[in-house]
Amino acid sequence: MQQQLLKFALAGIALAMFSWVLYLIAYVLPAEANVAAYQIIYFHVPSFFTCFTGFFVGLVASGMYLATGNFKYDSFAAGVNEVALVFATSGLALGMIWGRYAWGIWWTWGDARLVTMLLCWLLYAGYLVLRRSVEEPSTRARLSAVISIIGCVDVGIVYKSIDWFRTQHPSAVLEFRGGGGMGPGMEYPLLISWIGMLCLGVLLAMVRMKQGETSIEIDSLRREANSF
Repeated sequence: MQQQLLKFALAGIALAMFSWVLYLIAYVLPAEANVAAYQIIYFHVPSFFTCFTGFFVGLVASGMYLATGNFKYDSFAAGVNEVALVFATSGLALGMIWGRYAWGIWWTWGDARLVTMLLCWLLYAGYLVLRRSVEEPSTRARLSAVISIIGCVDVGIVYKSIDWFRTQHPSAVLEFRGGGGMGPGMEYPLLISWIGMLCLGVLLAMVRMKQGETSIEIDSLRREANSF
């Protein structure tokens, strides 16, 4: 019952945050925020904030598994990384749309951030493929943890790529990154959108982990049945 209430609360907060951001874009923010390229930023950037947060949480859980051998940490990491990959996919897709408006192209292989983020996406997609390909639980958990660690190293490279390489992508804009900011009142809606996406991510992770627990129980019952 408590979990159900928490899920409803998370869904309500996410809906409220997204509605607030849309209201700000439509009625409060300066006129330049009504340009499609700017509107996309308010969902594109928080998508990456959310996926990077999820990948980091997955890294911590993977490290806990390697330290303790407890499979609950492995299951937790798998659920969080899977949900984080959804937000990474959303961020990439929205970024391509933004690029079409801002640069006149959908994609360029000459941009360091785009290429390193695509590599990150492929690593975590491979993480999920591995988990469905390896049946032995201990081997699957160890290999998954290693990929999670490598993936988070690439997350750091993605984050710093605009500082290390001057390619197509804009340099740091947000104030906490040392950028010049987005103009008065135009930065805080990113935080609001991020809160909404974090709530949505936690909700999806809870649902996915419940499905994982059910799957483990069914697999255990199947093995018991086959042992007779």
